[in-house]
Amino acid sequence: MKRKKLINMLDKKYNHLEVEKNKYEEWKTKGYFKSDSTSDKTPYCIVIPPPNVTGKLHLGHAYDTAIQDIIIRYKRMQGYDCLWLPGMDHAAIATEAKVVKRLKDKGIDKYEYGREKFLEACWDWTREYSDNIRNQWATLGLSVDYEKERFTLDEGLNKAVTKVFVDFYNKGLIYRGERIINWDPAAKTALSNEEVIYKDVEGAFYHLKYIIEGTDDYLDVATTRPETLFGDTAVAVNPSDERYKDLIGKNVILPIVNKLIPIVGDEHADPEFGTGCVKITPAHDPNDFEVGNRHNLERVVVMNEDATMNANAGIYEGLTREECREKLLEDLKEQGLLLSIEKMTHNVGHSERTGVMVEPYLSKQWFVKMRGLADQVLENQKNKDSKVNFVPTRYEKTMNHWMEITYDWCISRQLWWGHRIPAWYKDDEVYVGMEAPEGEGWKQDNDVLDTWFSSALWPFSTLGWPEETTDMKRYFPTDVLVTGYDIIPFWVNRMTFQSLELTGKRPFKDCIIHGLIRDK
Repeated sequence: MKRKKLINMLDKKYNHLEVEKNKYEEWKTKGYFKSDSTSDKTPYCIVIPPPNVTGKLHLGHAYDTAIQDIIIRYKRMQGYDCLWLPGMDHAAIATEAKVVKRLKDKGIDKYEYGREKFLEACWDWTREYSDNIRNQWATLGLSVDYEKERFTLDEGLNKAVTKVFVDFYNKGLIYRGERIINWDPAAKTALSNEEVIYKDVEGAFYHLKYIIEGTDDYLDVATTRPETLFGDTAVAVNPSDERYKDLIGKNVILPIVNKLIPIVGDEHADPEFGTGCVKITPAHDPNDFEVGNRHNLERVVVMNEDATMNANAGIYEGLTREECREKLLEDLKEQGLLLSIEKMTHNVGHSERTGVMVEPYLSKQWFVKMRGLADQVLENQKNKDSKVNFVPTRYEKTMNHWMEITYDWCISRQLWWGHRIPAWYKDDEVYVGMEAPEGEGWKQDNDVLDTWFSSALWPFSTLGWPEETTDMKRYFPTDVLVTGYDIIPFWVNRMTFQSLELTGKRPFKDCIIHGLIRDK
């Protein structure tokens, strides 16, 4: 009889919602997740990879944080003083795109709205989605120390970011220059190389006739982008190419535009590729930019920021680049200047955030000088006592590869949401500092920093750096970072070179790399 009553008391189905009800709040209230900087226990620290405040967490976040939760709970049971520091990332371009869309759906234009009101809308978005993320952390039962939670745009981190920019500028590690950058014509901002994804796209080599001045002869110049010919300032041939070496120094007539441009000898032209003749458009191609520098060629920008053609395109002004190509090819064919079209498939860069085709674009931007910083990482990885230890070990090769082939990092973004660049301009003067300069007439740079610039400081700025706080002394370097392999060049490398440069130490002792959860 007693056995029967006991069976009736047990639910036939396990109800996890009922069992787990109020448990998480109880754990938090009783302080089970708190670290203790005054403890005599050995410290152990993990900083959470901060999720973007662009939306809700997905299964990848659950996978990543579950690994961290297992580690931190195990270390607590071993008797360590554990700090698992939570936080979120403002995600400049991603969040701005979401807020722009939200406002657009209400019939509000970002630029008409104004910077101040737009930033208020971004903060409203942040508060809404950060609450969602905390609720999801609670559902997962993550044992993070909420008293230490940080945000990449909070006051302390903003101070750290500004200090790094100013110090790097004063050391010559940050500079402003005119370079070919990846331009997102939808978001109207520069992108780093890591923010560009490549897709196979059906295209063609368009063979055009560039007539040699004073003759009936011509060069067969093949291009995948005929719409940029308005910015051509030379045609390059290889100095060792027997077919063309005698033409170096002569001129050709630029099709449609009918102006003379020189034939230059340059190693960039490969005699084995195509016809061996390359149109040089210094303002719209990174390789052509370098050729232009070597031969002192003019840089002619032929597109507006939204990738429509500008006044340099003549009668094609106002057309999209696709419309311009179609109309231009018709006109080239009509004038007998289109020799042939050779269909092919090629890799074309697209914006990771907006999905539009990236435009190589000449623009004045801010850059981090990378070679010396990268070399510090490579040298440090040779020291078994100070290196970042990867698990699995093969991912150290990924870090080293990206550091070996590094290029200067474009860090300015034509956005409003983010860390505003601490540079001010007056006439030809430039002032960079922690605060605005004294006197009238100074105007601050409108751009913000790449979100990865602040994320690169995450392991130590969250602990109070640049101040020598108790947490910084106790918990840094952190013990382990857990993240996916896709983010090594974006984030792991950048945290490592920033940490070595700014603190003289690695950001974390171990880096556990896991796979990705993929879905369409």
